[in-house]
Amino acid sequence: MLTADETAIIKATVPILEADGEALTMHFYKIMLDEYPQVRPLFNLAHQASGTQPRALANGVLMYAKNIDQLQKLGSLAAQIVNKHVSLQVLPEHYPVVGACLLRAIREVLGPDTATDAVIDAWAAAYQQLADVLIGAEKNVYDKLAAAPGGWRGVRPFSLTQKVKESAEISSFHLEPVDGQPVVDFVPGQYLGLRLEVGGQEVRRNYSLSAAANGRSYRISVKRERGGLASNFLHDHIDAGSVLDVFPPSGEFTLRDSTSPLVLISGGVGITPTLAMAEVALAESKRDVIFLHYTRNREVHAFGETLAGWAARYPQFRRFIVYEYGDAADGGHAHAFGRPALSHLQHSLPANLDCDVYFLGPKPFMGFIKRSLAALGLPGHRTYYEFFGPAEALD
Repeated sequence: MLTADETAIIKATVPILEADGEALTMHFYKIMLDEYPQVRPLFNLAHQASGTQPRALANGVLMYAKNIDQLQKLGSLAAQIVNKHVSLQVLPEHYPVVGACLLRAIREVLGPDTATDAVIDAWAAAYQQLADVLIGAEKNVYDKLAAAPGGWRGVRPFSLTQKVKESAEISSFHLEPVDGQPVVDFVPGQYLGLRLEVGGQEVRRNYSLSAAANGRSYRISVKRERGGLASNFLHDHIDAGSVLDVFPPSGEFTLRDSTSPLVLISGGVGITPTLAMAEVALAESKRDVIFLHYTRNREVHAFGETLAGWAARYPQFRRFIVYEYGDAADGGHAHAFGRPALSHLQHSLPANLDCDVYFLGPKPFMGFIKRSLAALGLPGHRTYYEFFGPAEALD
């Protein structure tokens, strides 16, 4: 636990972090990724290049500093970090590397007049406090996954039994363990971690599980991203019979128990976890499920037949598909055309707003949905969302 003096010093650095936090985290990542190759597989270099990872870390460091004496105010942030770390198998030995690089970045970016020995000592104590919390929480998750029926620790080899082209951009990968033993169940909304070797370098990624748990296999559905190292490798080089190293499922963005209508809103490949959510909700309860999905056009519209099949089978399931652009020939596949609009939500949500809404997709799309739900009067505690990449603020 931090001393009163250390807490005061951390709080005093908040204005500095507000002004220079992103410069600090960018320098931090440069030091770490240049000088410590053993941690590179844990990071998506595309997120470094775009700046999303440094921005997300800067926001996380700032929130930690602001609430250093009231960590409960961080809410679900710690759980999100723990689940991301578990999906990529972050281990206790990685933390000293991160801490050393962070303290060095503070010294080099802020300079000796600001980053005094007292400031460095306070931040060293603050980092160790956070590291201890995360290491303990992650150990609990690792132990629980290893002890669960079908569970395991670390990597487990899985064979690709089927690769299905779902659209011009998305393919599904059906995975079964090489040992033929059961696999641990997961909660809809969670993701699976992969360890790949691409061009001689280790790469780790996590992908949403896109079908309900069955105890035997997993399905992930991956969009081919322009310039995406891992996604292009999976699309171009992984076929039936390939063996992949898989980490156990993890994730905080999960379907909660409820009897209220379930509204699932997705943009593009954001559809993947909502498929598992809808499948479980339809199979295990009689709650209404409203599925609102946005995609560019018919060519990239994935899982259309799946949704049509659910609509025919389950009277409590209703879908509303919006294409950004199309023509009369697409009328049988889309219910509306154009960009996301408030009218789509007004059409889809129950009139009394008694519903739970889960949404995800590109950041601008999610920002629009979040603002629109608030404008309609839906309470914030009934909305749930997650980013595929680094967690960022929508407001």
